[in-house]
Amino acid sequence: MQDCEIVDLYWARSENAISETDIKYGKYCRKIAMNISCSAEDSEECVNDTYLSAWDSMPEERPNLLAPFLAAIVRNHALDLYRRSHSLKRGAGETALALDELLEVAGSSDTEDEVDAALLSEHINGFLAALDKKDRIIFVRRYFYVDPLSGIASALSMSESAVKSQLFRLRQKLREFLEKEGYSL
Repeated sequence: MQDCEIVDLYWARSENAISETDIKYGKYCRKIAMNISCSAEDSEECVNDTYLSAWDSMPEERPNLLAPFLAAIVRNHALDLYRRSHSLKRGAGETALALDELLEVAGSSDTEDEVDAALLSEHINGFLAALDKKDRIIFVRRYFYVDPLSGIASALSMSESAVKSQLFRLRQKLREFLEKEGYSL
């Protein structure tokens, strides 16, 4: 089923919307949730919450691509669940490591309270648009999808150390970019 047809089911308030979403995007959503939560039970909870959120908040500008819409929702649910279950201090797991890496750029976990999130998002999108395709893939896979270094390295035929080094350079570039945009870090 095409994305526009699934979105139409949401707008028609048809329960088939959720089952069709699960058929087409269930595995995708579970992978994102599992990368963050590292628990099958928690990832299933996040996916179910995602479907409910999609049901409750399908935008009027009907998305042509449902995958990014669902990815953002499931990622937010998984991060919320992760934050409730763990502290953001250094610990085991890809989620803690990825969040800590970005906190090094942001300076503190209170940054979201200090900066208008929409404007920051716009600046980060601008930063990503200026990157070459490979760097953009590395950055998004690590910090949006919370993919492990080994998965990124394998997908891009790189060594883990090369991915780790590139992520370090990308965080430095992001820090410099945000400072140029007026964010004091």
